Amino acid sequence: MKHSGIPFSIGRALSAILDESLCNRTRSIAQRRAFHEYFVTHLPSSSLSPDKQSTPHGLPRSDSAPHAGPTRSAARLAPSAASRDTTIVRIPIRSAKHHFGAGVSRGSRPYNEDTFQAGTIEIPAFAKRQPVSLSRRLSGSNGEVGGEAARSESGDPQVFYFGVFDGHGGSECSEFLRERLHGYVEEAALLFGMESSLQSGNAMEDSEGGVMGEQDAEDLQKSLVSSWRETVGGYFKRFRPEYFPAVADRRSPGTSWSQNNNSIETVLSYAFLKADLDFTAAQASKHSADTATLQVSSLDDPRSRRGSSPDLQAPIGGAQRFKGGSTASIALISTPTSMPFWHPASPSTFISAHVGDTRILLCRSSDGKAVPTTINHHPSHPVEATRLRRYAAAFVADSFGEERMGGLANTRAFGDISSKRMGVSAEPQITRLELSAAEYSFIVLMSDGISGHLSDQEVVDVVKEAKTPAQAAESLISFATETAESADNATALVVRLGGWERRNEGGGGSMGTREQREYRLQEAQDPRSRRQ
Repeated sequence: MKHSGIPFSIGRALSAILDESLCNRTRSIAQRRAFHEYFVTHLPSSSLSPDKQSTPHGLPRSDSAPHAGPTRSAARLAPSAASRDTTIVRIPIRSAKHHFGAGVSRGSRPYNEDTFQAGTIEIPAFAKRQPVSLSRRLSGSNGEVGGEAARSESGDPQVFYFGVFDGHGGSECSEFLRERLHGYVEEAALLFGMESSLQSGNAMEDSEGGVMGEQDAEDLQKSLVSSWRETVGGYFKRFRPEYFPAVADRRSPGTSWSQNNNSIETVLSYAFLKADLDFTAAQASKHSADTATLQVSSLDDPRSRRGSSPDLQAPIGGAQRFKGGSTASIALISTPTSMPFWHPASPSTFISAHVGDTRILLCRSSDGKAVPTTINHHPSHPVEATRLRRYAAAFVADSFGEERMGGLANTRAFGDISSKRMGVSAEPQITRLELSAAEYSFIVLMSDGISGHLSDQEVVDVVKEAKTPAQAAESLISFATETAESADNATALVVRLGGWERRNEGGGGSMGTREQREYRLQEAQDPRSRRQ
């Protein structure tokens, strides 16, 4: 088949066929709902509206009489007083201050480009299945420790989602990720037929009743890589994502060949890359007075003007082309039972997907040490330098001695369309950890306005001194902005884990960096200390 004398691209044909066949399959989930900024749990019915319950003796008020003596009549107990009935309730996670806290500050900047998200998403559970003996013991607890506390619509325990997005050059990209990235994750889980790790023989079915096969999953991976190659080119002509088994480089030492085509790692990689492609194509199709600096090869491609995902009918960004971008870090937590992950007896599976210089830390309960799950994707990092030197024209150092590529400090980011051909991609670094009961005390997600000048251990030590995660997030923001010479936008999320009550036990609590933090604060409050 030919078009204008040029052979029709096989990759483009495959992409068009898949887009048409999968449109109906994805429309239901893409348009199903907005983000769930709450979690679902069970509470005793008596605790919801105690004033509406019947009187303790179970009799109407008209039959009541003053106490006449020591004899005691057999009073009827109200059914609600003897039963353990529970009611499903939705609790906004941002209001659960003992479990979650968020702090935001624009620092010394005139506006704030950071955004964040926290709640639950509708994807199958990916937690490690517990031994049968443990599962039976928990299921027989009658919900008193959370055995029947919360289930999602699919029947699996809820999957919690936390994200920090650090915009640069404007907030259009970070706001896009806050509002839509979770939808891409849910859509990818449906497209790839991601199966629950807790339900044996549970195959995800599409909207037409068919089961997603391995070949379909491989075609999705190849189609997305082909779209990147044709839309942007440059670095993406040889692009092979690590968690795409269908196209991964078998010679790469970091490739894990135990990956399935419908694993959570593949789902997250696809979601990140698809969201970035849609954002890049949408911006490339908009008018800009400066088109010479834009290095996207197909500005007039009709595919750049359409929303390739059903939920992208609304325009992305403003009327003018947005050349900035955003870094991102998200954390997903899945539990093998409906016992909440913050319960001291609950194990869980933690996965982080990360792009750029936002950061995620865990605090280990045994020794109080900070455990980073992300790295900063900067040109100075050996892995990133090796990946990009063949495509980047030059790496230069700024006035602080930090390497930059094309004026950018981050080698991985969403957006930044003028640097895409050099290799600035949104392929995520994915880390998976199996958390045993109370092994870790809390999670901290933060933008570089905090991690840029505070060490990992300083961050977790500040959190240890707070009484609640909400107080911890505010304390962390306050300390970071007060001690910075030029405070950047700062965002911090603190998530309670099962070992929260043990956060001050290991390693001497927060004493390890207390002197250093007190010195920092003293220097910041002394106006003479910063005189040259």
